Amino acid sequence: MTSFVENKLQEVDAARLNQWMEEDKALLIDLREKNEFAAEHIPGAKLMPLSHFHPERISNEARRKVVLQCQSGNCSAKITDKMFAIGFRDITYLKGGLAAWKSAGYPTEVSTEEAIDMFRQAQIFAGCLVILGIILGAFISPWFLIISALVGAQLVFAGVTDTIALALLLAKLSYNQPKVKLEDMLV
Repeated sequence: MTSFVENKLQEVDAARLNQWMEEDKALLIDLREKNEFAAEHIPGAKLMPLSHFHPERISNEARRKVVLQCQSGNCSAKITDKMFAIGFRDITYLKGGLAAWKSAGYPTEVSTEEAIDMFRQAQIFAGCLVILGIILGAFISPWFLIISALVGAQLVFAGVTDTIALALLLAKLSYNQPKVKLEDMLV
């Protein structure tokens, strides 16, 4: 006789998550990149950036609910397949992500350092590449217009898949490597 274990993906709202966090019943994992986490995060959240996501590193001896959180909730729901594949059966994500947490009026830990978030950096970089491609295409060779076409294709891909590969690439640059306390990371 074969037994099947059902994988459950649940969403939680900010009020319920706050209750769980106060009662130490949740392990909140922030999937955003280091610079985003350093700029602002939910108190008690542990960082495991999406670009370095390894669910096998999640240690949950206290048997708390594992709750995933990103900026808007989209990334959290997408990453669950990796977790189901290694044996997690009950996964929860924060509906609406950090944005919903803040709009519900719950506290965040905010850095005093000014930084440009990854998505704005990606937009600035993409815009500069488009302008560069047009200028080089107009004055040097029309072949340089390919730069603008490739950037446009990448932006369409990002919009369709809700992933911004350019932002992940920019996150690896040295000036985007903020200092995050070791106790705030899942390593």
